[in-house]
Amino acid sequence: MTSPVFTRATLRRDVPASALRAVLMPEGESARAATTHHLVWTLFGDTSDRERDFLWREHAPGEFYLLSSRPPLDVHGLFELSPPKAFAPALVPGDRLSFQLRVNATVSRGGAPGVRGKPSDIVMDAIHGLPRGERAIGRAGALDAVAGAWMTRKGSTSGFTVSTLGVTGYSVINMERSRGAAKVRFGVLDLYGEIAIADAKAFVSSVSAGFGRAKAFGCGLMLMRRA
Repeated sequence: MTSPVFTRATLRRDVPASALRAVLMPEGESARAATTHHLVWTLFGDTSDRERDFLWREHAPGEFYLLSSRPPLDVHGLFELSPPKAFAPALVPGDRLSFQLRVNATVSRGGAPGVRGKPSDIVMDAIHGLPRGERAIGRAGALDAVAGAWMTRKGSTSGFTVSTLGVTGYSVINMERSRGAAKVRFGVLDLYGEIAIADAKAFVSSVSAGFGRAKAFGCGLMLMRRA
């Protein structure tokens, strides 16, 4: 099996990319998520029936980190691409890593026995029973607990244990779709902390696949380095 590759893609600042910057990188988190989704896809959508086989994250305005099964190809000349590097970290149980993760974390709710339920954002799920006037305060108080529980569950199946965890932000993305289609709405948590490797093979496989949902919109790619 070929290792995935890690690439940094930076939106070019020369003409014509600079002239289109306001269009390619609009203000507002929801508008940005919709536009960057299409922008990053140009690097991998070589055929009309191609399925997504990459993860990405916007590191800074116009700068993206990519983890993909094949190198990106900039056919439109919009990006400066770093040389792709094979993603094959040499890890053993006990290794400690600092990480950052932007994730759409969900739980399944409402399914019949043996049937997966509908995904529910973990933060919205935690405050669902609160009166509307109390939800903002409840949401702030719930972030650390629900994020910690979710990461612990993920670690148990993904080859790591959580040593420390912090939440730097939570937002809800609302995006319009084509006429007649339902709106896209999902929550985004920004997490950081330190983990310890329990099963290196399972961990690398999980990082390559991505965590949580909404991966097409810049979620799920864990960035890490040795602690």
